This record gives sequence, C-alpha cells and structure tokens, in this order.
Amino acid sequence: MKISEEEVRHVANLSKLRFSDQETKEFASSLSKIVDMIELLNEVDTEGVPVTTTMADRKTVMREDIAQPGHNRDDLFKNVPQHQDYYIKVPAILEDGGDA
Repeated sequence: MKISEEEVRHVANLSKLRFSDQETKEFASSLSKIVDMIELLNEVDTEGVPVTTTMADRKTVMREDIAQPGHNRDDLFKNVPQHQDYYIKVPAILEDGGDA
C-alpha cells in the first residue's frame, strides 16, 4: 500500500511537525514499505497456532494493594519556580496561549 506524501504532510500537520519536501518523500517511502511488510504478515496462515501474548515465562507478580501515605505537597513544591494553588505554572506552548 502506497502512503502518499500528502498523507505524510496531513499526519505531520496533525502532530504539529514540519518536514522538508525531501523528508516527506523519505517518510512516505519508509512508511509504505512498513505497511507492505505488515500486509505480508496478514497472508500468513496462523490457523491452529496458539495465541502468544508474551515470550516471558514469568507470571504476573501481584502485590497486595495497600494504601500508603503520599508526599507532603508543600515539600514537593519547594523546588517549583512558579506555582499557584498547587498547580505548576509553565510557559504557554500554544500560539494563542489558549486552552488545548
């Protein structure tokens, strides 16, 4: 399946990424190859093959869920340059400075 350069630009735009024309072309080619490899896997006959969810022999080790006291918020905020009402204030990253 061919991934077009326009599709790469669209996803990059959604991700707020910018690529040069050359990078866009390279990504389109690489992604097309990846999708082609995945499509090859869909052709493999897996009937009768048990589902494998992990290669580890260990079983999940569960611990008892016991509530423990947390940290003192005032102590945690001693190293925070700017804060208000126990929220850390950081510079805006959106162009208009508005909410996401």
